[in-house]
Amino acid sequence: MSMSDTSEKVQSSVSDELQFPMDEVEPITGTSPAVKSVSSKAPMQQSDTTDEIWRNIENNRDFVPKNRDDRREGLERTTTLESAVRVEEAAYDSSKQSQSAPESPEETDGGGQDGEELIRGSVENKLILKPSPSVGTSLVNLVPEATSAKSNGSESGSSSMMDDAWGLLRTSFVYFQKKPVGTLAAVDPSTDDLNYNQVFVRDFVPTALACLMKVPDPEPEIVKNFLLKTLHLQGWKKTIDNFTLGEGVMPASFKVLYDSIQKKDVLKADFGGSAIGRVAPVDSGFWWIILLRSYTKCTGDYTLSEDPEVQKGMKLILDLCLSDGFDTFPTLLCADGCSMIDRRMGIYGYPIEIQALFFFALRCAQQMLKEDADSNKLIKRIERRITALSYHIRNYYWLDFTQLNNIYRYKTEEYSHTAVNKFNVIPESIPYWVFDFMPLRGGYFIGNVSPARMDFRWFLVGNCIAILSSLATMAQTTAIMDLVEERWEDLIGEMPLKITYPALEGYEWNIVTGCDPKNTHWSYHNGGSWPVLLWLLTAACIKAGRPQIAKRAIELVEQRLSKDGWPEYYDGKKGRYVGKQARKHQTWSISGYLVAKLMIENPSNLAMISLEEDKKIEKPRLTRSASCP
Repeated sequence: MSMSDTSEKVQSSVSDELQFPMDEVEPITGTSPAVKSVSSKAPMQQSDTTDEIWRNIENNRDFVPKNRDDRREGLERTTTLESAVRVEEAAYDSSKQSQSAPESPEETDGGGQDGEELIRGSVENKLILKPSPSVGTSLVNLVPEATSAKSNGSESGSSSMMDDAWGLLRTSFVYFQKKPVGTLAAVDPSTDDLNYNQVFVRDFVPTALACLMKVPDPEPEIVKNFLLKTLHLQGWKKTIDNFTLGEGVMPASFKVLYDSIQKKDVLKADFGGSAIGRVAPVDSGFWWIILLRSYTKCTGDYTLSEDPEVQKGMKLILDLCLSDGFDTFPTLLCADGCSMIDRRMGIYGYPIEIQALFFFALRCAQQMLKEDADSNKLIKRIERRITALSYHIRNYYWLDFTQLNNIYRYKTEEYSHTAVNKFNVIPESIPYWVFDFMPLRGGYFIGNVSPARMDFRWFLVGNCIAILSSLATMAQTTAIMDLVEERWEDLIGEMPLKITYPALEGYEWNIVTGCDPKNTHWSYHNGGSWPVLLWLLTAACIKAGRPQIAKRAIELVEQRLSKDGWPEYYDGKKGRYVGKQARKHQTWSISGYLVAKLMIENPSNLAMISLEEDKKIEKPRLTRSASCP
């Protein structure tokens, strides 16, 4: 190819690229097309670089686009640089062909340092990223990790993030009488253990799913052992300050100790008596039932779920939740700190996370309970509760643009069965941020509904579980995904994912959290970013038919999570900083990433953690605003 042909080809590609509408360029996540185009080129092999090329590098190095014209100018500068590089390559190739042998090793190994620096300069010019503490001001040092990430079962190597995750996960295994029964919450030698040296029921769920999904050799043994050991602990007498807990309560966590006198391993369980808030975990029993169904679905081993002791354990959990009381709602009344958010965060009442898990567990138990005289009565109670619960959540917890406008116009003090404002919510109590946060397209299940109170905060766990359990209708599922896309910077940010949005601040933080120093704004449970939630988002996206959302989030995680030491959570409005008190090598951060990757690679894994829609449940009629397209 002649020099003139090369120049014409470059000019053609430049003109084509300049026709691309700059305002429609998507935010950069993971390895962008720009990175691929640069990194996929053959290494340049020139010994001398022209002054023109280096002038272009220096002129572009500090250029930051501020508007549409600046972005176009930046692209023109970059493409001019590429043009010069390609001309130089062509000239060098031409001279190279006339030589019988290379003059030095540097000319045969990719151009040496000059070529590497030139490629890096081009990458820097194309990608303008926000600075982060572990990445720096550019993507240069990040590109090799981002582009060489390997998936489970692919080419092995120490640089593989998946291999690293599996290795770390295995070091967290806990053994009882030489059998694996769970995983430690974290293995961080740099700080005190506190209660992170225990096996938490909710924390183990993503680890269990990773072991069930692992290819080519699943590891269901640890899941089965975990289910049986926690079932055994359920039968213990549970007393806190002379008060005996319900028989069906599952432990929050347990640890394995060695009895030097009896010379054997012993278990020690915590049912909430040692927790920060001294609150029993409502979600543990639900996760246990859900995981039992996942194990059965994966292995085809029905002997475990049909075992009389396992059937009894399920019934004890369900009896505890379905017992009669004073409630006029089908939702489950809970204390603050009874779930993943285990500190005071204003979720007392009827939090969406617990209601979605309750619905999920009821539907799983409905499938696994054996038919007999006693079970048939319980199954009928379950069916009635599922119907009432789905109606209540779908109608009263759902918020979109139209419903927000309706609540804004509510009348109060309505004394009749035909009242529209059934909970007597005062419109003036709607926080200002909701009006800007709510897009025309999109919606979500709000955090809590009770008399004269609606918690409008977004809680990711509750919304994702609602999708996976089919508590959310297909229309609602689509709207939730629309919201995530529309409010990506708020809900995902630079490190997925916000456990709740927005953060409590100022006087509201003082009152709601009790001035909790760990839950300051945009930290921990108060708007912190939790990588473990990646598996829930991925599963929900696959079920919604929107896997590209999950892939985009996974790419963000792969840029930093391993590099930062697999921390528990991130702080900041965008999730930019490793959490102030975050443990490193947090087990469910590791397993959450593994499950997300395994589901993206093989979407059929979704069947382990998802239920199809129950056609018998009546769907709510969703209305759309006339102003919404």
